[in-house]
Amino acid sequence: MGIVKRSSKIYSTFNLKCPRCHQGDLFFTPTFSFRKPFDMHKNCPLCQQDYEPEPGFYYGAMFISYIITGFFCLGFTMFLHWVLGLSIATSFGILLAVCAIFFVYIFRVARSGWINLNVRYDPQKAKLVSNE
Repeated sequence: MGIVKRSSKIYSTFNLKCPRCHQGDLFFTPTFSFRKPFDMHKNCPLCQQDYEPEPGFYYGAMFISYIITGFFCLGFTMFLHWVLGLSIATSFGILLAVCAIFFVYIFRVARSGWINLNVRYDPQKAKLVSNE
């Protein structure tokens, strides 16, 4: 089952699942796929929740992504430089490589978090979907 319950917003956000039923996928491809990394379903494949309620809906997700990336970069670089004793140039080089790999995941988590802030979990809908 895991540490986090399926009905939790944390589960839905970090597993990139539908905010209403917590079972349908938000994106077409797996988490770390670099093939169509930004393409989302229009609706939940299971409960038909609209993933694009209005134009510009995910504008707020940019700020979430910016905050996550900013704090991660600061912490990661400080750890490499101050704790491991690497030079600033080496620390930033490693940071760029790590950010290139995790960019897609951070983008997706930011979008997932934003839609989870705006859509409530519906246990009845989840039950209906799982019985189908």
